[in-house]
Amino acid sequence: MKKLGFGLMRMPTLNPNDPSSVDLEQVKAMVDLFMENGFTYFDTAWMYNGFASESTAKAALVDRYPRDSFTLATKLHNAFFHSLEDRDKVFNEQLRKTGAGYFDYYLLHGIEESSYPHYERFDCFSWLLEKKAQGLARHVGFSFHGSPALLDEILTKHPDMEFVQLQINYLDWESEWVRSREVYETAVRHGKPVIVMEPVKGGTLAKVPEAAEKALKAREPDLSVPSWAIRFAASLDNVMVVLSGMSSLEQMKDNISFMKDFRPLTEEDMALTRQAADIINAQIAVPCTGCSYCTEGCPMKIAIPRYFSLYNEDMREDLAHKGWTINFTNYAKLTEHFGKAGDCVGCGQCESVCPQHLPIIDLLKDVSAHFDH
Repeated sequence: MKKLGFGLMRMPTLNPNDPSSVDLEQVKAMVDLFMENGFTYFDTAWMYNGFASESTAKAALVDRYPRDSFTLATKLHNAFFHSLEDRDKVFNEQLRKTGAGYFDYYLLHGIEESSYPHYERFDCFSWLLEKKAQGLARHVGFSFHGSPALLDEILTKHPDMEFVQLQINYLDWESEWVRSREVYETAVRHGKPVIVMEPVKGGTLAKVPEAAEKALKAREPDLSVPSWAIRFAASLDNVMVVLSGMSSLEQMKDNISFMKDFRPLTEEDMALTRQAADIINAQIAVPCTGCSYCTEGCPMKIAIPRYFSLYNEDMREDLAHKGWTINFTNYAKLTEHFGKAGDCVGCGQCESVCPQHLPIIDLLKDVSAHFDH
């Protein structure tokens, strides 16, 4: 299997303010190009693209290609089941929505310290093995956003889990919050292959500070900036596939150009990614990946990731001290459809589901202080 996977969580939309308004025709063209070039791994989940991802997988992929020609993964998230029966209700609905008949890979979704007890309470690991025995899930594992110690505990207790999906990118490799290197090394010690999510960190590593871009371009003038992020993750020995949440045909064409005949990074290349990470870390204000888990349950309908993106733009390279920027206009336009950053009521729902463990409530206060005046 080629190492690039198509993550169906940031698909192109017809309405930028409605993630469920998927541009199906563009997705079909992306799927076709992906398959034509020998790539076969597709990753979806219950709530991706405003709960439209799994049905899009059916329309763009399952209904148009022989079932044995592609690999499909989906997940069970702890927020959507509250009984033993709920697990099967979600699973059966996923089978219906995708029309897949079975899943090649099925994951418990986003395990971390706060969600792990929920999966244990409802015996989800044994339930996964039952689905495997029934032929409904060919391979079973979980995606993970917790500490190395918790990952070690889970893999020790549940050695039948076949793989782990981890957030790995060169910016988070030595992060004290994400600890990509440590969790990767934990999976390696347990002999578990790794699927990589967020290799470009929600687009952060696609648009890097000028100094970092110059350094990367000086070494590989013909390769794009995001290519470094995807190739970094794919160069790790235990990585079986790297998921890219591609949101346009252009992004897919770029990814295919360097992943079709993938060459791992050299030691010198790896050193350059560390240099780029140092530059980026010195300038980034909010390390948000834009996964949007935080927005689904926000009572004030605040466009949290999009506000953080605008804020990061203004904080980068001291733009905050240069007066008005176009991001003030962009922010004002968003507030016509969403709550302002200052509308946050501090309920904490967003922080409870954030895979990056960000102090979102306090960060929204910073965003509000910058834009809400």
